[in-house]
Amino acid sequence: MEFKNISTEFPVIAWWSGGVTSAVACKIAIDLFGADKVVLIFIDTHNEDQDTYRFKQDCEKWYGKYIETAFRADYKNIKEVWYKFFSLNVATGAICSSELKRDLRIKILGERNYSYNIFGFDIDEPKRAKAMAKNYPEASPLFLLLMKGLSKQDCIKLLNSEGIDTPRSYKLGLNNNNCLQTGCVQGGIGYWQLMRTLFPEKFNEMARIEHDLTNLKGKPVTMLKDQSKNGGLVFLLPHPDYPLIKDISMMKGRSPKPLTDCNGFCGLNDLDTKNKTENEINYETT
Repeated sequence: MEFKNISTEFPVIAWWSGGVTSAVACKIAIDLFGADKVVLIFIDTHNEDQDTYRFKQDCEKWYGKYIETAFRADYKNIKEVWYKFFSLNVATGAICSSELKRDLRIKILGERNYSYNIFGFDIDEPKRAKAMAKNYPEASPLFLLLMKGLSKQDCIKLLNSEGIDTPRSYKLGLNNNNCLQTGCVQGGIGYWQLMRTLFPEKFNEMARIEHDLTNLKGKPVTMLKDQSKNGGLVFLLPHPDYPLIKDISMMKGRSPKPLTDCNGFCGLNDLDTKNKTENEINYETT
């Protein structure tokens, strides 16, 4: 696809999230606008898998350009966010994504001049891209993967063809590279069933956090929800004070479903029908 008469009076900001789609979107932006016109930014939760930083270095070599790193210095770790709000998810998405990524991204954009922002929504996410453009028009977003008709699998193939090893999370059977130090609170039932097998210590720690937040809040705080008839909330492990609430061992096995690479976007679904993964998530209203 040809692009003509695109003004770049100010730099173009391309957001690198640690996932394969944003990585390829950043490269397309560099090829399109020129390396000197593109600023690459990674918002670090300090909850990412160590292999993400290896992937970042490989991408920097591929781009011939450094990726800036930003982070919220007022939080020591992601757990502080969960305990501050006694919550894992809210109606607009994961509280950690909003606090650690979305709010910081908005702050950064308020402090800089820019022509466009590049986001890694792929060909399977047109409604998310439309919601992004609708909700944040001031960002002047461009969705280069959509424009080129590239899927997440296309991005993986392209990276492999360039000799770049994708983050290990994809090889483990996960469909995103989000917050693997603890596991992603937006992952869904299939994701957490797999996490229980791959990383039982992470699974057990997140189950402990669910119980702890539940005790502190005085009502159930879970990541998951059973959408079947007469379903309801689902704990990772049984909570002794809520014996009628299911735990994940009672749920049928299922495959992890794709979620968008986390860059503060997990609430961008107001124009979309929620997929099965999203329907498994406990969207709290308060």
